[in-house]
Amino acid sequence: MSHRFEDVASVRTMLAEAKYLADEGIAGIVYLADRLGKPIIVEGPAGTGKTELAKCVAEVTGARLIRLQCYEGLDESKALYEWNYKKQLLRIQASGDDSGWSEIEDDIFSEEFLLTRPLLEAIRAEDRVLLLVDEVDRLEVETEALLLEILSEYQVSIPELGTVAATQVPLVFLTSNATRELSEALKRRCLYLYIDYPDLEREREIVLAKVPGVDANLADQVARIVRSIRQLDLKKSPSVSETLDWARTLVLLGINKVDAQSATDTVNILLKYRTDIDKAVKEFADRPDDLVDDGT
Repeated sequence: MSHRFEDVASVRTMLAEAKYLADEGIAGIVYLADRLGKPIIVEGPAGTGKTELAKCVAEVTGARLIRLQCYEGLDESKALYEWNYKKQLLRIQASGDDSGWSEIEDDIFSEEFLLTRPLLEAIRAEDRVLLLVDEVDRLEVETEALLLEILSEYQVSIPELGTVAATQVPLVFLTSNATRELSEALKRRCLYLYIDYPDLEREREIVLAKVPGVDANLADQVARIVRSIRQLDLKKSPSVSETLDWARTLVLLGINKVDAQSATDTVNILLKYRTDIDKAVKEFADRPDDLVDDGT
């Protein structure tokens, strides 16, 4: 089996080329997942770059991204496979009385009538793929058990067709916003990575890497203001993606230096709850000097 990364340093370098700034911890887990052939549970607050990490790893390794977006009520037919019942019915009707049932049954439960969903698609793939199971914490327990079974052996049994085994072990990322505890059995089979909000310097670097036209001073100010906002008692702290949206907004509006007024006028890009916006606006009004402090 060919490996995707030479060492931890190469993970950081390759991800940086895709403008994902990985620290040693992130790069180390990705490297181990490649070498050990184990899935990664990536947990952390919403908007901290968990899904983006999987996308960037797929990009730099040349893997095709297969994404299973989880939600309440997701079942086997949407996650694994189902039969094309309408097509099967048409085949039965078209056969008339000329064919015996056993012949029809063999026909309608063949590959032609199989609808492949993301999990089965990843298992059957002959090219290099990365399976992203996004927001796995939204799955119901029964569907999580199905996922566990597949990740244990990288194979699935289809009663009508037999066992389908993976020809290669795909990289698998399972992201979680920690809205519920995942089962111990699932955790045992995976590596674990927690991605929190970045520190001040890393968020500044992310803004510089991701936002065209932003200068170092504005990037620094954006990172510091967002960091101070996250320290407030909020319903929903601003995510990294919202930090980037705010920085892009400031650049588009030609704002090179944020003051209390410009922060107030654009804070709805960062925060999406009225109570959170009110708290931030009050903070801007009470501590205007903090907005323009250059950190020196």
